[in-house]
Amino acid sequence: MGSFCRTHTCGDLRKEDAGQEVTLCGWAHRVRNLGSLIFIDLRDRFGITQIILDPVSTPEAYAVGQKLRFEYVLCVTGKVNLRKDPNAHIVTGQIEVFASQIQVLSESDVLPFSVADTQMDVNDELRLEYRYLDMRRGTIVNNLVMRHKAMMATRKFMDSQAFIEVTTPILGKSTPEGARDYLVPSRIYPGAFYALPQSPQIFKQILMIGGLDRYFQIANCFRDEDLRHDRQPEFSQIDVEMSFARQEDLFPIIEKLVQAIFKECKGVDLKAPFRKMTYADCMKLYGCDKPDLRFGMQLVVLDDLAKKTSLSIFQDIVNGGGTVKGLTVKGGADISRKDIAELEGFIQTLGGKGLAWLKLQESGFTSSIAKFLSEDVQSEFVDRLQMQMNDAAFVVAGPEKKVNQLLDHLRRKLARARNLIPKDSYELLWVTDFPLFTYNEEEKRMESEHHPFTSPNFDDMQFIDKEPLKMRSSSYDLVLNGYEIASGSQRIHDTVLQEKIFTTLGLTPDERASKFGFFLEALKYGTPPHIGIALGFDRMMMIMANTDSIRDVIAFPKTQKAQDLMTKAPSLVNEMQLKELKISVK
Repeated sequence: MGSFCRTHTCGDLRKEDAGQEVTLCGWAHRVRNLGSLIFIDLRDRFGITQIILDPVSTPEAYAVGQKLRFEYVLCVTGKVNLRKDPNAHIVTGQIEVFASQIQVLSESDVLPFSVADTQMDVNDELRLEYRYLDMRRGTIVNNLVMRHKAMMATRKFMDSQAFIEVTTPILGKSTPEGARDYLVPSRIYPGAFYALPQSPQIFKQILMIGGLDRYFQIANCFRDEDLRHDRQPEFSQIDVEMSFARQEDLFPIIEKLVQAIFKECKGVDLKAPFRKMTYADCMKLYGCDKPDLRFGMQLVVLDDLAKKTSLSIFQDIVNGGGTVKGLTVKGGADISRKDIAELEGFIQTLGGKGLAWLKLQESGFTSSIAKFLSEDVQSEFVDRLQMQMNDAAFVVAGPEKKVNQLLDHLRRKLARARNLIPKDSYELLWVTDFPLFTYNEEEKRMESEHHPFTSPNFDDMQFIDKEPLKMRSSSYDLVLNGYEIASGSQRIHDTVLQEKIFTTLGLTPDERASKFGFFLEALKYGTPPHIGIALGFDRMMMIMANTDSIRDVIAFPKTQKAQDLMTKAPSLVNEMQLKELKISVK
C-alpha cells in the first residue's frame, strides 16, 4: 500500500471548490464502466463524490479503474470540476473529480449483500453476522452519529446543572431482585462471583450519602432476561441522582434535558412542562401505564350499563367483580365484517373470550349484541361511548386486568391500521403514584413494583401492616409515544423505614445482611433525602430514529436469544480457563 493524505471527505466539496486539486479516500460505492469513461461513486461516512477516470488523459488511473469492484477502498487524487448534469440528491451533486491518480488501499471479496442498495430486504440474522457491512449502508452509522450527539448534549446540559459524572463499578455484588444477574466468576476467590450491574442504583445512592449532591452517568447495564424488540441484555441509561430534592425539583431538570437532546439531534422543540397522570388514571383511561397519547380512543367503563342489558355474560362478569369497557373509533363504521372478524381473532389470541361491536350509521344503530339491548339502553351506550354518526365502538368484558390489556392492544392495533398516528409527533407524559408493592402469584410473595429502595407515599402509611397492596409509592415513569423511557423515585433515607419495607417483602435479617448489608450500614450515617431517575438511552434513540427495533441504534447488538452472531458469543471456553476458575460444567 502506498502513501495517502486525504485533503477532504467525500461530503465536503461544493461548486466553490472547482479547480482545486484534492485527495479523497473511501469505498467504491458504485462503479460504472462506459468504455469511454469510468464513473465511480466514492463513499465515506460524510457523503458521496463522483469520480471520473479518462483513458486518454490519465491512462494509468483508467487501467486501475478497470479492475475495481464494489467496496474496494481507494485513494483518489484529482481536479474538482463542475458537473454538466448536477445530482440534486447528494450534497456534492454539483461537482465531480477528474482523477489523475488512483490507488487501491484494500480489496474486497464479493459481499454477502449489497451495501449500495439500502432498500434491499436483508435477513436480520445476516445483517447481524456482518454488522460492519450493514453499517456501511448508512442507516446504522447515522443512528450512531445521532447517539453521539445525544450523549454530548446530555453531558453539556448536566454539567450546566452542576451534576458530576461518576463511573460506578461494573463488577459488583449480586442482589437478585427482579431480572436475573449476569455472573462473573472470581479466579482469586473460587466459588465466589461478581455480578454485572442491572443498574448503578445502590452505588448512586451511596454517592448521595457521600455528599456528592448531584450525580449523573451514561451507564452500561446488564440484565439476563427474556428479550423483546425494545430490550437488549446490555444497554445504556442516563442515570441521575439528586440530594435534598423532590419531584418538583427533578421533573423540570429532566424535561430540559430531554428538550436539549431532541433539539440537538432532531431540531425539534418539545413543549414543557410535560403532561402528568396518575397510574390509576392511566389504567382507567388507556388500560396500561405507558399510553400512547398521539391519538385518542380512551377507554370507557360500562359496568352500570352492562347490568341493564339482557346479556347474562355481561351481568355475571360485573357481578363477579370483573368489568365491561369499550372504546370508540371515530369514522369506524366503515370497518367491514371481515375486518371485525380479524379483530375478534386478535382478541382471542391474546386470551380474550370475545369482542362486541357497535355502529351508528344513517341507517340506524347496529351491533353484535343489539338484541340484548333495549332502545333506551342502546342510546345510553351511544351517549356513554360518545359515538357520533358513522362511528364504531368495541366492547370487551372480563377481569379488569385482562380487559385493560386487551383494549390496550386493540387500541394500538386500530390506530396503526387506520393511520391515526401522526408522523414526527412526540407526546411525553409523566406517570405518577405507582403501587409500592405487587404480589407474585407464582412465588406467593410480595415484591417491589419499582425496587425496594423506593419511598412510599406517606399518605398511605396506615396500610403498610395489614393492606400493603393499597400503598402508593413516590415513583414515576416518563412515557414517550407509548414507550417507557425513564423510571425513578424518591428514595428511602431512613434506616427504620427501609427495614420496614424489607420486612413487608419477606426478607429475613440474614437475607438483608447478605444482599444489602453494606448499604444498610451506610444508611446509618446521616443519609440526605434524595431522588433519582434513569432514562433508557437506547429506547429513546430508537424512537428518535423512527425504527421499531432497538438493535438499529446499538453498534453491536444481540439477537432476541441474546447471541452475538458476528463474534459467535456466548461461546464455550477451554478446560484450562474453567480449571483456573475452579468451575466444572455439567
